[in-house]
Amino acid sequence: MAKAQRIALGIDIGGSGVKGAPVDLDKGEMLLDRHKIETPQPSTPRAIGEVVAQIAEFFADDIPEDAPIGITVPGVVQRGVVRFVGNIDQEWVDYDGDTHFEQLIGRPVHLINDADAAAVAESRYGAARGRDGLVIVTTLGTGIGAGLVYDGVLIPNAELGHLIMNGEKAEARAASSAKDREDLSYEEWATGRLQPYYEYVENLLWPDLFVVGGGVSRKSDKFLPLLRLRTPIVPAELRNNAGIVGAAAVAADYAAGKKVG
Repeated sequence: MAKAQRIALGIDIGGSGVKGAPVDLDKGEMLLDRHKIETPQPSTPRAIGEVVAQIAEFFADDIPEDAPIGITVPGVVQRGVVRFVGNIDQEWVDYDGDTHFEQLIGRPVHLINDADAAAVAESRYGAARGRDGLVIVTTLGTGIGAGLVYDGVLIPNAELGHLIMNGEKAEARAASSAKDREDLSYEEWATGRLQPYYEYVENLLWPDLFVVGGGVSRKSDKFLPLLRLRTPIVPAELRNNAGIVGAAAVAADYAAGKKVG
């Protein structure tokens, strides 16, 4: 008898768009193209909840009736409750997303920090697959997200983009948005901004591997070779799909009684 395919739905909430897709949990691959809806403004839990419900309904015929849903949030999430957010409405603070979204959609739901979801995806299916020790997955975008995985176990909510360097948050100077805002070349950005940031993190935590994601990772050949670190640093493999894949994987674990994050 053929092994039943394990499927969950991953949904990634961002400042500009909410996107989702069914995920094959054995392969770590999306089964269908992403369905994306523009993030409503204001981006309150109620408004985004309606969008999430629309995405769940869009894929309802493509996933099992009991398939769980994993949802990323750009902020700190503790046991399904949002404690801090960046680029979505502040009404999310102290919002019990797991409970309310389950009531709204009628399926098992688990919320997770977006960088944590990416870290799980890269650890299980991507650039860090099979790696022991401490892996730090950083997403370079509007800010800097960071997900920590130690021997395959997620250490949630590591806000390493908020480290204070030279009197300001590291992401204010080192995120890819800073490169664009200040019109820096890849060399200027790599040597003047990324180099001191990654040095700071590796001296603080002594990781075994850095994985670099975010949209700019598509052009990793323009900046990663310029970094001089003792820690190996590689581009992410799942790129912008990592949040969807990781959220689905964590939701499936959570539904099975494994508390991952």
